[in-house]
Formats: sequence, structure tokens, C-alpha cells
Amino acid sequence: MPGRSSSNSGSTGFISFSGVESALSSLKNFQACINSGMDTASSVALDLVESQTEVSSEYSMDKAMVEFATLDRQLNHYVKAVQSTINHVKEERPEKIPDLKLLVEKKFLALQSKNSDADFQNNEKFVQFKQQLKELKKQCGLQADREADGTEGVDEDIIVTQSQTNFTCPITKEEMKKPVKNKVCGHTYEEDA
Repeated sequence: MPGRSSSNSGSTGFISFSGVESALSSLKNFQACINSGMDTASSVALDLVESQTEVSSEYSMDKAMVEFATLDRQLNHYVKAVQSTINHVKEERPEKIPDLKLLVEKKFLALQSKNSDADFQNNEKFVQFKQQLKELKKQCGLQADREADGTEGVDEDIIVTQSQTNFTCPITKEEMKKPVKNKVCGHTYEEDA
């Protein structure tokens, strides 16, 4: 549009961020959805332990919690990047409107580059999930995996990767989509096999 190009590259007395702030508000509302998902995954995992269902199901819930925590961290970083960019532009009041998308992306990537697995120790819901899971295993008479095999001080991620189950059907040699467990021999295979 002809009239818009001059406002994007001309001088600015006042820049309105109402659209950006509205989008930020929506992102913050999405954070409630992430928290709800974490609550649900935690509840399901605890129910699985309580009913003493297969460990692979519990592992899936643990994996879901990691994904939710990762999503939560990314969302927090993006919100911080946008807020930081808006505050910087409001303070500087540049003559030309900068490329806000590029500035946000740079700040977001800078925040993401500082990520580590230790960040999950700061996620309240993730830490609470791990504690509840450990306590419930003790109550149900199940030893936590680390205590049972004498590796109490070893990093849990290492243990999980070492104990992954093979999801290939021994009969069809394809990935199982509906695995079933034979009650007699204990083997797991595809339902249709």
C-alpha cells in the first residue's frame, strides 16, 4: 500500500505496540494450556505407577513432561525476547522503525543458546512430577529404577536411554502400533500379528 511505506521507513514520534502486546497476552494464555498439559501428563503417569502398568507407559509420560517443559521454556524465552525488544524500542525511540521480527529472533536465539538440561530443575511442575513419581513408587513398593540397580547417583537420562524397550514386532519386524503382551510367556508383539 502506498501510504504505509512512508510510515515504515519515516520518522516516528510514536510507535503503537498494541497488536504485539495483544499477541503476547495470547501467548501468556497459551502458557496456561501448557501447565494444564503438564498436570494431565503428571496425573496419568502417577495413575500408571499406582496401577503398576508397564514401565514403557510411564516412560512415555516422562517424555511428555520433558516435551512440555521444553515448550514452556521456549515460550518463556520468546515472550522475554518480545518484551525486551519492545522495551528497547520504546526507550531508544529510533528515527526509523527497526525490523522488530529480526530483533526478536536475535534475542530469542541468544536466550535459546543458553539452554541446558539443568533448566528443567527450575521448572516447578517438572520437579514436582519427579518427586511425586519417586514417592509413589516407594508407597507402592516399587523401588525407583536408580535405587533398584544400585545407580542412585547416575544421571536419570542416561538410565532411561539404556533401558529403552525395543518397539519392533518380533513377528512382522515392523514398528508396533498396537503392542500386546502375551500372558503366558510375557513376549510383546503386534496385535495383528
